[in-house]
Amino acid sequence: MSSQSAATLRSRYVEQAAADLEANRRRQEELARKIELLKQEEALLSDILNLAERYEGFADTVRLPEQAQGEPVVAKAKRRGKTAESAQRATAGKGKSARSGAGAKGGAKGKSREPLLGDVLMELLASHQEPRLAKELRDELLEKHPSRNPTPQVVRNTLESLVAKGRVQRHKQQRSVMYTLAQTADAA
Repeated sequence: MSSQSAATLRSRYVEQAAADLEANRRRQEELARKIELLKQEEALLSDILNLAERYEGFADTVRLPEQAQGEPVVAKAKRRGKTAESAQRATAGKGKSARSGAGAKGGAKGKSREPLLGDVLMELLASHQEPRLAKELRDELLEKHPSRNPTPQVVRNTLESLVAKGRVQRHKQQRSVMYTLAQTADAA
């Protein structure tokens, strides 16, 4: 082998090594970004699970709006370690503001009570046999309920809380996350 061909071969190896190193650096940066996103997603899912555990006792979600306005505030206050007296003051304060702002009945000003977002999403899922993307569910929600406009993140968070409660199942297909209603013991 001549010295010129050896130099050419050496320069090719140097160029190839430099290109490989640059590709490796780019891949490391890409993986670092993915790791950061996964950490954020893990934190979000952890928060959702914590919320679901906190509200696990509220199996009947239809009652939640009534509980926020009615007497069960006393029971909530006792669980948190507050006295019954402070809970009564909180209940009395809520009653005054409701009466002063909304007329004789104390309800919302001419607004009918809308169903909870989770209940609406479950109805939409029930109308489909196949798994649905959160984006598809949000688009369908906007079409059927134009007065509601939740952000895509709110829809995903609500779906994830329903997954944590066991009411909805999550399916991963490649990089997509899809949702269906959970199969109940009655259906099996």
